[in-house]
Amino acid sequence: MFNASAIVDDNATERIVRPNSARYGSAMDLDTALAYASGHKNGVLITIRKDGRPQSSDIVYAIDDSTIKISVTDGRAKTANLRRDPRCVLHLTNPAGWSYLSFDCTAELTPVAAAGDDATVDELVEVYRKVIGDHDDWDEFRRAMVDDNRLVLRLMPNQVVGQING
Repeated sequence: MFNASAIVDDNATERIVRPNSARYGSAMDLDTALAYASGHKNGVLITIRKDGRPQSSDIVYAIDDSTIKISVTDGRAKTANLRRDPRCVLHLTNPAGWSYLSFDCTAELTPVAAAGDDATVDELVEVYRKVIGDHDDWDEFRRAMVDDNRLVLRLMPNQVVGQING
C-alpha cells in the first residue's frame, strides 16, 4: 500500500489523490528505462494530429542501442503526424506489475522502401529479427516491405518518466 496525500483544487468537485512517494511517476534514468524496455516489445505510440489532439497507435518495437525502432507504413496517420511534428511519446505498460514508462521522443523517418536491397529494407529486416525472429522467406519479406511502402521510424528518447516494479 502506498502513502497518498490529497491535492485539492478549490474549483474542482472531486479530490485528486496522488502518491506521496517520489518513485511514482517520477523522472528516471534513461539507460535503466531502455534496459527494461528492451525486455518488452509492445507499446502505444502517441503522436500529435494537425489540430493538436493526440493520436495513439498500438505498435511493436525493437531497441537498437538507445534508439527505439518501429516499422511503419507510408500514408498512415502516425507517419503523416510525425513528418509534420517529430515530437511523440512511446508509452509502455505492464499492468500485472504496475509498471509503466513514458518516453518523450523525437522521431526520425527513413526513406520509404524502394527496392528489396536498399538500406531501409535492410533496417526493416533488423527490426523484424529483433521483434519476431527469423522469417521463412527473406526475399518475400523484402518484396512485401517495398510493396507495402514500409519505412523505419526511429525514436530518440529525450527523457522518460514512470516506475518499474518487480
